[in-house]
Amino acid sequence: MTTASASAERIDLMRLLERTRRLLRRAPVALELGEVPGSVAIILDGNGRWADSRGLPVEAGHREGTRALRRTVEAAIDLGIESLTVYAFSTENWLRPPAEVDSLMEIFEETIDRELPDLAEQGVRTRFIGRRDRAPEALRARMAELERETAGRDRLQLWIAFDYGGRAELADAARRMIEAGLAPEEVDEDVLAVYLYAPDMPDPDLVIRTSGELRISNFLLWQLAYAELAFVDTLWPDFGEDDLKRSVAEYAGRRRRFGGR
Repeated sequence: MTTASASAERIDLMRLLERTRRLLRRAPVALELGEVPGSVAIILDGNGRWADSRGLPVEAGHREGTRALRRTVEAAIDLGIESLTVYAFSTENWLRPPAEVDSLMEIFEETIDRELPDLAEQGVRTRFIGRRDRAPEALRARMAELERETAGRDRLQLWIAFDYGGRAELADAARRMIEAGLAPEEVDEDVLAVYLYAPDMPDPDLVIRTSGELRISNFLLWQLAYAELAFVDTLWPDFGEDDLKRSVAEYAGRRRRFGGR
């Protein structure tokens, strides 16, 4: 078999796998009240305002946010949600004061050591999407270790977007396709999706943003194409089971058309 024919077969296989995945996740379903989305993503916002309103340092808001993460994951498990993606640290967050960034790195490592192992006992598999090369070495090591330790869990898939930006993900995907030697005519939506940070991460059915802000802030720009959006006023450290249920109930009352009628 020639190199060209092998490449063509690989492209055809990637397209087939991606199209199958799209059909499975986009098949219109008549939602009944109380049904839940299979995949949810949350933009975690409001830690700083939560701390300011209480006269506390911003680090206190970030630490309280880790407790919100745990109870939200546990609520997602109880509701039967299969995949949860959280926007924990964006590429723009490096622009924050160095002391705050250092504190965040410490909190991330503490969360991996203290909170996420307990969630793993409940069947949560944790994976990280985004860049890792700018994180401290110890944190990178703990990320990789947690991914290995939870690889066999299948009750809920937890994706943590760390040093993540939607535009950067698309630029990196384009770069990897060029490095792979793909010809322009070989590139379509299905092939590009294979080169995203986490090709097996399901596109969110529902995206929730906390704190009352009405924007998506460079989050999952490719994957949100058909997502339902819910904006809640609750600051992230106060977010919990009731907020998640209300958003899910709002989602269940909508009709998803995917471009149809």
